[in-house]
Amino acid sequence: MADLYGEMQLAEPAAKRTIGSYVPGLVLVAVAALASLWLSEHYGPPAILMGLLIGLALNFVSADKRLSAGLDLASQTLLRIGIVLLGLRITFAEISGLGVSPFVMLIGIMTVVILVGVFTARLFKQDMLFGLLAGGATAICGISAALALWSIIGEKRIGQSQFTIVVLGITIASAAAMTFYPAIAGFLGLSDTQAGFLIGASIHDVAQSIGGGFAYSENAGEVATVVKLSRVTLLVPVLLIVTLALQKFGGGAEGGKFSLKQGLPWFIVGFVVLVAVNSLVALPDTVAETGAKAASTLLLFAVIAAAIKSNLAGLLSHGLRSFGPVIMTTITAFALSLLAVQML
Repeated sequence: MADLYGEMQLAEPAAKRTIGSYVPGLVLVAVAALASLWLSEHYGPPAILMGLLIGLALNFVSADKRLSAGLDLASQTLLRIGIVLLGLRITFAEISGLGVSPFVMLIGIMTVVILVGVFTARLFKQDMLFGLLAGGATAICGISAALALWSIIGEKRIGQSQFTIVVLGITIASAAAMTFYPAIAGFLGLSDTQAGFLIGASIHDVAQSIGGGFAYSENAGEVATVVKLSRVTLLVPVLLIVTLALQKFGGGAEGGKFSLKQGLPWFIVGFVVLVAVNSLVALPDTVAETGAKAASTLLLFAVIAAAIKSNLAGLLSHGLRSFGPVIMTTITAFALSLLAVQML
């Protein structure tokens, strides 16, 4: 049966693990996370990037089996809890506020970007699922989408080193886009609405996308926020489609039909529930802020753990060509978004 959720590797050891066995790995990840947050606060780079680099620097400790339980917990369970908490950032009202025409264009852009990722992977003789991971991360919400898709695809199909390549490429691309896209929008003389849509529809990670919008203007920042959060909301249907596809085409000999019990990951349900709650109930600001910070922290833990567990020797053996899907999807997202703003 297919390893849809990347848990087969944990099935046998889990029976022998105690609560204490998780402590060493979690403590290591927590210390690395604190270091990355400190570096981010004092020097400016994204905490995720710092966490990724620190995790790669600590890659040699993955040989210590005492750390395995904690690293597995951080890269799997904490990851999924973080994805659920992302629902506190979004409401259905924000999505409906975008309007029908821009929303349809946004769906079209995202679809093409994902297809370009898959096609580019095949062109470079890489795994199609690697292209799907890169395309989905670029099209939806960067590292958060990469983590969610990776949970669905599973480590058996996409290894730690391939996942790390996508995360590294997405992080660098987002940082570069946040720097240059507002300047390009200004050079082209785009209106606040056009600039906000361009930035919100083409920059990968949420923070960089929103930051790039507000770097242009207040109005552009508001538009970029709505557009970006609309992309984040589309994460759920994309995950469901990927789950269905893996059930149908990647289920091995048994194949298996899709069912809510078997094929719908609990963290997708949790994500949708929190979006609904956030839309229908006026949650206190402290709850929303705490949830958002907790989500960011847990996703940071997951990235660090994945970097520590990655096959660094295998990662270094990959050339620039390995980043081909991320590069091509980034260019495609920007080009299509620029074309779309001409219609606004």
